[in-house]
This record gives sequence, structure tokens and C-alpha cells, in this order.
Amino acid sequence: MDKELISKLSAFTVLYVEDEEGIRNNIYEILKDLFKETYVAKNTTEAYNLYETNKPDLIITDVKMPNETGIDLIKRIRKTDSKVRVIITSAHTDLNYMLDATELHLVKYIVKPLTDANLFEALAAFIKSYDTARVYNLCEGWLFDESKSLVQAPNEEFKLTKKENQFLKLLIQKNRIITYEEMENIIWNEDSVMTPNAMRLFIKNFRKKLPDNALKNIQGTGYRLVL
Repeated sequence: MDKELISKLSAFTVLYVEDEEGIRNNIYEILKDLFKETYVAKNTTEAYNLYETNKPDLIITDVKMPNETGIDLIKRIRKTDSKVRVIITSAHTDLNYMLDATELHLVKYIVKPLTDANLFEALAAFIKSYDTARVYNLCEGWLFDESKSLVQAPNEEFKLTKKENQFLKLLIQKNRIITYEEMENIIWNEDSVMTPNAMRLFIKNFRKKLPDNALKNIQGTGYRLVL
């Protein structure tokens, strides 16, 4: 697996649901070294409770389990959550299972056996699914999710204000110095004035939500990202 993919995965959390103990333990050993947090469940009841408590970014679930299938679990979650990514694993290639699963907006449907190759392919698809959602890799372990106005660090998350979200997006997309004039025209509006004090406070708070030394002041000109 390439280093960029590993770096991106380290900012996310995953819930893995599998009733077969041997498979569950083997895959857990892989996932725990890739994700920020890995939660494991042996049935859908445990899985739903872990989902409710931890709100993972990705759910990987087997289909066939006692009492309730993985598809039933995801259908229940989808009633209130359309954003969590889902990968389904199954020994079944039965058309009815697969058609049922397509309605759940999956990242991937993996036909068992679950191998390193098809697991990593599915995890790459998981990361790719964020491309249209405007998720940016700032540096190792740091992600910026524009849609959520969120910066995810290795051990914490920072909620961005509307101005901070706009500014970080501008810095990343332009990949150059953003001048004070641009900041005033784009980030500030007619409802607020970019006074020197307002600027200093804005930058002070904004820096706390970025990797160390990531925001560089170009004296008399503006700011740029150095990552």
C-alpha cells in the first residue's frame, strides 16, 4: 500500500463487523495499524451500539450474520445517516444480495475471501470517495474536510469557522501567497471590517487548527501554506 494512502487512512475511524472470530481478528490486526481508531463487533447489535457511540467514518461489514444481516444493519443506519461510507464483504454472489446492497450507496462490495489485495483496493476506493467531497491531505495524519468545515489531526479534530474554512480552501486551491487584499475581498464581507486587530485574532486562532509552522506570513503581502 502506498504511503499517501496510509497517511490519509490514519485520519479516519472504522467499524469492522464480522461474526467469524478468526477472520475478525486477522482483519482487525490490519485495520488497527491503518486507521486512527478501529472498532470491532461480532454482530449487528454490537455494531449498531458502536456506531451510535463513535460515529465512524467507514463501516466494513459482513452480510451473513446471526439474527440480522449486514445489509439490514446498513439499511437501519441509512435512515438517519447518508454520509458514512460502507464496504460490504460477503461469500455470496447471489444477485438478490448484490441488488439489495446497491441501494445502500456502497464504496465497495467485496466477494470473499477477503484478501490483502481486495481489502486495500476497497480502502483506496474509500479515500477516493472523498474526492468529490473536497477532502484535502494537508500532511501526514492531517486532513481538511471542506464539506464539514473540519480539520482532522492525528489525535483531535478542529471545527473551522466559515471564514477559516474559506481561507484554508483558498490557500490550498491557489497554492500561492494569498494577499491581504484578497482576504478582505473574499473572506471578509460588507457585514464585517478587516481591522488589524480582527486580522491578528483571526490568524492566531486559525494557526491553532493547523500543523505547526504550516501558515507562513509574507511580511507586507499576505499568507501562504508551507506543508
